[in-house]
Amino acid sequence: MDSSLVPTGTAALAVFARPSRLSVRQRKRWLEILFAWDAKNTYVVYDESGSPVLEVREDGTGFGNFLKRLFLGAFRPFTSQVEDLASQQPALRLRRPFRFYFHRLEVRDGAGNVLGAIQRRWTWVRRKYTVEGPDGAEVATLFGPFWRPWTFKIMLPGQPTEVGLLQKKWSGLAKEMFTEADNFWVELERVPDPNLRALLFAATVLVDVVHFERSA
Repeated sequence: MDSSLVPTGTAALAVFARPSRLSVRQRKRWLEILFAWDAKNTYVVYDESGSPVLEVREDGTGFGNFLKRLFLGAFRPFTSQVEDLASQQPALRLRRPFRFYFHRLEVRDGAGNVLGAIQRRWTWVRRKYTVEGPDGAEVATLFGPFWRPWTFKIMLPGQPTEVGLLQKKWSGLAKEMFTEADNFWVELERVPDPNLRALLFAATVLVDVVHFERSA
């Protein structure tokens, strides 16, 4: 694996060494569903056996954060905390700065060490994100084919075929029509490095906000 990735000894990242498939489910409260009120994003992450392993919570309270969501919608800057539910310790810290197009998500481990970033790139048709290590070097790429709008292929440098997928799941007609609660599969079986797995998982949050979150 690329040497630009940080060492794999961070205890908080051990959760990413185990499952080859993660299910990421957005949690919506009944008040949000009934009144179409857009609150902070929360996700629960499940492993292959269906056990919850992580929770992602968007930070921020107060009127200022409400206004950001109301007027900036999917363009808003935010930070999120990812908690390892087994140890109840922080696993990742996510920061999304304000961008109109070249969207970016910066990723640190629970101790604050830089893991890397997810950066959107310009393309004419398909959607493309590069995954950067802590030194800014490209360690993976996400490609969203034009004819498969709910799917992103995970590619590694120098490898001609995909090594995984990030894919939005159908949540049922009522849920898709009346709520913004999105569910994703993250396929990581052929991605051996836990730190790269953590970055690819974090990309799910950015992809959801940019491509699937409706304007407030």
